Amino acid sequence: MWSLEQFVADCRTSVDRDRSHKAVGEIVDQAMRVPSRVLKEVGEPTQSGVIPIYQSPDLTIINVVWKPGMTIMPHNHEMWAVIGIYGGREDNIFWRRVADDPDGRIEAAGARALSTGQSAPLGKDLIHSVTNPIPKLTGAIHVYGGDFFEAERSEWDPEHLTEHAYDLAKVKAMFSD
Repeated sequence: MWSLEQFVADCRTSVDRDRSHKAVGEIVDQAMRVPSRVLKEVGEPTQSGVIPIYQSPDLTIINVVWKPGMTIMPHNHEMWAVIGIYGGREDNIFWRRVADDPDGRIEAAGARALSTGQSAPLGKDLIHSVTNPIPKLTGAIHVYGGDFFEAERSEWDPEHLTEHAYDLAKVKAMFSD
């Protein structure tokens, strides 16, 4: 039986022992081996949202539910992350900075689709955008190696790919539209 409370405790213990994402990645991977247990514990998503599960200065766990067809602009986290999909699909485009660009422009550098039961680590310096390409809600557990809600980071204009300060309020509004 998978327990959200035990999952949080295991992540907390792992971060206390090792500040890297490696042990947390194993915990998320193990949880996603039977995604139906995670779904049962967090509940069937009925609307999109960013639902905090745990937050501290060195660890944040969020239940992220993506709307059908939703895309979020390129952004960074300034901390490692591990993503596990318990229902649906999340497509990530990875970006890299254009060398010496005065506006902080980025260019596409790769992509990865994550489906139900899959997990993936994201490095501290990674820039990515996310799309839910399917016609139903996608649910994912996101674990961050820091305080996701308080960190200063960047987002990139989706049309011009220029860098700006991350606007958490704007992002949260995207989930509620």
